[in-house]
This record gives sequence, structure tokens and C-alpha cells, in this order.
Amino acid sequence: MLLMLAQWLQALSPDLGFFRVFQYITFRAVMAALTALLIGLVAGPWVIRRLVSLKIGQPIRDYAMQTHLSKSGTPTMGGVLILIAIAVSTILWSDWSNRFVWIVMLVTFGFGAIGWADDWRKVVRKDPEGMPSKEKYLWQSLIGLVAALYLVFSISESSNLKVMELFWSWIGSGFDLSLPPKAGLMVPFMKEVSYPLGILGFVVLTYLVIVGSSNAVNLTDGLDGLAIMPVVMVGSALGVFAYVTGSSVYSKYLIFPYIPGSGELMIFCAAMAGAGLAFLWFNTHPAQVFMGDVGALALGAALGTIAVIVRQEIVLAIMGGIFVVEALSVMLQVSYFKYSKKKYGEGRRIFKMAPLHHHFEKSGWHETQVVVRFWIITMLLCLVGLSTLKLR
Repeated sequence: MLLMLAQWLQALSPDLGFFRVFQYITFRAVMAALTALLIGLVAGPWVIRRLVSLKIGQPIRDYAMQTHLSKSGTPTMGGVLILIAIAVSTILWSDWSNRFVWIVMLVTFGFGAIGWADDWRKVVRKDPEGMPSKEKYLWQSLIGLVAALYLVFSISESSNLKVMELFWSWIGSGFDLSLPPKAGLMVPFMKEVSYPLGILGFVVLTYLVIVGSSNAVNLTDGLDGLAIMPVVMVGSALGVFAYVTGSSVYSKYLIFPYIPGSGELMIFCAAMAGAGLAFLWFNTHPAQVFMGDVGALALGAALGTIAVIVRQEIVLAIMGGIFVVEALSVMLQVSYFKYSKKKYGEGRRIFKMAPLHHHFEKSGWHETQVVVRFWIITMLLCLVGLSTLKLR
């Protein structure tokens, strides 16, 4: 919005040279982060009071950690605060004509709506399990597949009209259409190495990345501040990749695929970082509010979508290693429990408790130790991911 206003004012009066600064993505990214941060800090107390008045408190499962029972009743669905800050900041500072900004926004708020419905059932119907898994995955899959089908063609084309033309051409060709090399799977630390995926492979990978990252962040969100800070760090790092792939100069110099329009995602990433830091102000131990599925599912989906657009799916797995390990710990725990129960007649466990952060709590780590150490690991992994910009 402000970009369009600045362009209009500059065209109206060329002497107003100050408005040229709005053309720079870096300037707008900084302002987006500051805007989201201020919105979150100012609106946070009101949102928390509103959640308390509505009695939207977090139910604690019977099998949860005993040390977490005292958290029962803490306001949840605080992810709404994050999404509001992101939406307002992104709308103010981004280029409205950019197709990537809108698809990321749609995916983010689509998954946020799923999380909202899940949280609502938990706090209103007093069901700690919330939305049934099958129903949740159905809606996640629907949004993920629609996004994947759009992105597979928008990576190659710069306008929605051309995207539709390419989509109909794909159908008319009997679903046999090749993609440009930049739509392949990029291998980090390898110079100009990417594997062609084809349209089907691209769609499947995109679906897995979006849905997988969404649920991985959701599983990680189990301790005060545990999920939000890694989201801020990984999102900020992806913003750097977005800036590089969206620049014809930097992408050529660093041997990255040039994806016109992707640089504008730096605005969204900055807004997400600012909103996340504002939320952390209230979510740090002892938390005044929890993110809830409305925030965790949305932010995870946003990270996955941005990673797909900037062609850094593998790097996302590296930088978001904490999310990956948390999700794997649950999958391994459940799988081994079912296998051992079938073979030995009783379920056995690999970890003391899953997700992994609870295993460390059971091992004697204090909650803040787990959180801060996971932050440190994420910071190191983000530096490894950023090193792939040059180490190729």
C-alpha cells in the first residue's frame, strides 16, 4: 500500500525524491519488521486480556508432563496476534502486485484457519485432542495441493495469466510438460547441481514440504518460547535467500536461480520476524499466552511455502533441524510403540516421552534449558544454511 502511495506521490511531484527509498526492498523489510514488532507489543496485552475474558485457556492432556499442569488455563490461540501483525505489516509495506506474497499469505492464513478450528474445539468443547487428525490432514492436504499446483507454474512465469495458460497447456499436453532447470531440486554446497523433478515430482515435494513443516512446527510448540524463536531465525534466513533469488545481480553472482518477484518475500519474512519477537515478549517463560495451533500451523506452512519458492527445500530442513528432529521423534516413538506392542504384547518406547523436548525434560533438564539450548542449535543450523550462499 505504502509503495503504491509513494510511487503516486513521486509521479505527482518529482521533487519529492525521498519517496524513492520505498523502491528498496531492504528499506521496506526493515520497516515491515518494526511495524509488526510494534503492533505485536502494543496489541499484545489487549489480545491476552480478550482471550482471558473469553476463557480461552489451554487444556492440558492427562498424560502430559506433571510440571506443565500449572499451565492449565493459560490463554491460548495467541497466534492470532502474530497473524494480525504479519498481515497488517505485509499489506502496508509489500508490493500488492507480487504473486508470491499473496500465495504465501493465502497458505499462511489457510493453515491458520485450520489451527483456529482445532484450538476452538479444544477450548470451547473442552476436548484436549481438538480436531481429529484425519479431518485436519484433509484440509491441510487440500490447501497444500492447491498451493503446489500454483507454484509449479508460477516459478516459471511472472504473471497469473501466464500461469493459467501454462496450466491449461499442461492439461492439453496430456500432463506431459517439462519445467525449466530452476524448478529442480537444488542441492546445497554443490555448484549448479539440481535434480529435475517434473511437474508431478514438484507438486509432491511442495505438498510434503508445506504440510510437513506446518506439522513439525506445531509439534515443536510445546514449551514456552520453544517454537517461536526458531521460526524467527529460520524465517529471517529464508528472507536472505528470497532477496538473493529475486535479484538478477546477486543470483547470477552466487549461482542461484533467478526467480523474478521472489525478493518481495523478504518483506513477509521481516514481518514474520518482527511479529514473532513481539509474541516472544509475552510467550517467554513463564508464558502469559500460548501460540496454539492457529499460530504454529500457519507459521510452519509459511516457512515451507517460502522455501519452495526460493528453491531451498533441503536448506530449510537443515536450518529447521529442530523442527525435523521433533517430528521424527514423534514418528519413531509411535511406530516403535505399535511395532513392539504387536511383537511383544506391550508397547515400548525409544524416548522417555515425545516430542523430543519432553524427553530432555524427563532427563532432568529445566524447561528454560531445553528452550535456550534448542535456540542455540537453531542459530548454528541457520548459519550453516546461510553458508550455502557462498560455499558451493
